[in-house]
Amino acid sequence: MRNFAHPAALAYCMTTLGAGMMNSIFSFYYVKLFLNKYRISEAAFHQSQVVYMIWNALNDPLFGYLQDNSRMECCSRRRLSILYGAPLYCLSFLLAWFPWRTYETEDWLSGVHLMVTLCAFDGMLTFVLLAQCALFAEISGNHHNRLRLIKYSQLASLVGSSSVLFCGLLSKNMEDFASFQAFSVLVAVVACVCMLYTGLHSESRFDSKSSADDAQSPPLSLASVLSMTWQILTNRDFQVFVFMNFFQVFMVAFCNNFTMIFAEQLIPQDVLPSLAKSVMYGAGFICPQILVLCSQDLLRKFGYFRLILISFCVEAGAALIMLLLGPHNYYFLALFLTSNMVLVQAAFSLFNLPLADIIDSDLQKYKRSSPLSSMVFGTNALFTKPAQSLAPMLVVSVLNQYGYAEINDAGKNVDSAALRSCMFLLVCVVPLCVALLQVLVWRLFSIRDSHTLGAKYTDG
Repeated sequence: MRNFAHPAALAYCMTTLGAGMMNSIFSFYYVKLFLNKYRISEAAFHQSQVVYMIWNALNDPLFGYLQDNSRMECCSRRRLSILYGAPLYCLSFLLAWFPWRTYETEDWLSGVHLMVTLCAFDGMLTFVLLAQCALFAEISGNHHNRLRLIKYSQLASLVGSSSVLFCGLLSKNMEDFASFQAFSVLVAVVACVCMLYTGLHSESRFDSKSSADDAQSPPLSLASVLSMTWQILTNRDFQVFVFMNFFQVFMVAFCNNFTMIFAEQLIPQDVLPSLAKSVMYGAGFICPQILVLCSQDLLRKFGYFRLILISFCVEAGAALIMLLLGPHNYYFLALFLTSNMVLVQAAFSLFNLPLADIIDSDLQKYKRSSPLSSMVFGTNALFTKPAQSLAPMLVVSVLNQYGYAEINDAGKNVDSAALRSCMFLLVCVVPLCVALLQVLVWRLFSIRDSHTLGAKYTDG
């Protein structure tokens, strides 16, 4: 891999393509599906999210340990984890879109359905994407080669995230549910083929080393695992990154789960018809990749630290301006909802770079024979993944206090003005507060010059 051929980046990014197609649709539609179509109760929704939050946090370090320390090749070799996990990942994606029976309002089975769907989908997503994240750090240690991986991945994400646009157009934003289900099956099949390509053609620099080492070395003791975990946790840059990333995960879930709900309630149909809103939602998933692709030269010149910091400042400024403009500037509101999704997701797309640098730093500091890539990514997820559940739980609780749960029930009076006012404040105040907090924390991150360095260890 010394010359880092483009086929390596192509093989790596095919998983990004497949996962992007499924994850975009899942995160954008599942909350609205269970709230509005399956009519799940608020209690069941929260119960499912709590179980999901616990499982979501625990499965990442568990799979991280297995992938870094297991003697089974299906776990220890990154490409094989993707190869064997991909079909199950795609099947779990389909669980949400097919009800187990015709649900009544607040049917207990819809709560079980949501719980099983979230846990199954996240479990397989974690198993496959942890292996891919480890590949990011292990294919090459050179910053420019990693930027090539980012470039290829963003091109793949650009194509994959367009699934939301086409899904919205074909299903009329899920109004034609049969078309929505058919499109979801097509997406699952295509995504599976893409990820199988990665499983067949991608390689880590440490595959041959780990196979030889595993044959000679005894299994790790619990004390060794706890010691390595403690070494990761006490890394100051890791602590700063995790704190900042927790709020970024919160914002990604906030935007993905509720942009459609906010837009439908805050922007009248005669201002933005359904087709225009479909384009708006699609742009929120497609434009982040375009923005990252256009930032390649800036990443080489200034590094990811400055660009991420700038993105937080822009988010805070845009939220403040929108708050001052008020809720009746509908076109500005549509632009803000879309641009906020774009900025949040674009910054999040760069987060593999600081984590890869943290992995490199850990490898050098403790003179390890191979990096703890999956353990670092998994430990990060242990603390950040709960934000994926906290965001919908908190927002749904707030909205239901203003009658959102009854908005589709005939004969029930809902103070729509108060509900819209609440939504507008959420749209503006949440990004403003989160971005300001992230600015303060991210300034403490010390690894800022990796874009000026060559390979930090030999690729070989």
